[in-house]
Amino acid sequence: MDLTLLYRGPLASCDYDCPYCPFAKRRDSTAQLRADRAALERFAAWATARTDDRLSLLFTPWGEGLVRSWYRRALADLSHLPHIRRVAIQTNLSCRTDWLAEADPDTLALWCTYHPGQTPYDRFLAKCRDLADRGVRHSVGVVGLPEHFEAARRLRADLPAHVYLWVNAAEGHTYSDEEADRWTGLDPLFPFSRRPHRSAGLPCRTGESVVSVDGEGTVRRCHFVRAELGNLYDGSYRAALRPRSCPLSVCDCHIGYVHLETLPLYDVFAGGVLERIPATLPAPRPRPGTVRGRPA
Repeated sequence: MDLTLLYRGPLASCDYDCPYCPFAKRRDSTAQLRADRAALERFAAWATARTDDRLSLLFTPWGEGLVRSWYRRALADLSHLPHIRRVAIQTNLSCRTDWLAEADPDTLALWCTYHPGQTPYDRFLAKCRDLADRGVRHSVGVVGLPEHFEAARRLRADLPAHVYLWVNAAEGHTYSDEEADRWTGLDPLFPFSRRPHRSAGLPCRTGESVVSVDGEGTVRRCHFVRAELGNLYDGSYRAALRPRSCPLSVCDCHIGYVHLETLPLYDVFAGGVLERIPATLPAPRPRPGTVRGRPA
């Protein structure tokens, strides 16, 4: 069986205090961190033992995982297993990067987010360049708030040409066509993020070949549909896997709508769905009044 699992354990602490994030600067207690470590290690042990399946794993913690040693160790260890097709994590890249020397760069990938105002620009860029030098697959992106535009444009200019810069539409922000065009000039795929996608009754891969797993092993079709399919550790979820249509009216998060069968994103991101890396890097679109990205 080929199965993609989105894992989100109880970790909710983060070292950043982004004003648009409800988990900014939240601290987990020692007991909560121990519980998160135990849950993650249980999940990693399960994935390690599933040698009859082909697994793709994306870790999507509410907090920042890579500042915790157990996330770094789990990703590095899992990356060496022959039945793991991809292991990836969403991260603000605040952690050190030397641990990546212990991982298999053909399997491990990072989905990195730059948060202006939370870390010095040069420090973040240096880490991105280190990832490129190490041959680690990664995408880099920003939240598309107006005050982030200049930082995003600078980042696009400074990143290696082969690194995809994505832009997430900011929650609650309505984009004028002019604003959307500016962001699309940096990320040609921004139109997929600009507005929520109608999903009610439409076929989606979640619940069939893609599932969400929490720290207790409860399996759901995705992070956004609360109905339970069973439990990972007793195997009860497997009988529930089948083609399904979406029960929600809209889907507005990339880790959800990328799996909609009515969108072309499995082709766009072929080979890089989990880490948000397109099969062919889209060329940034010049803004009106520019020549090759420079003011005319």
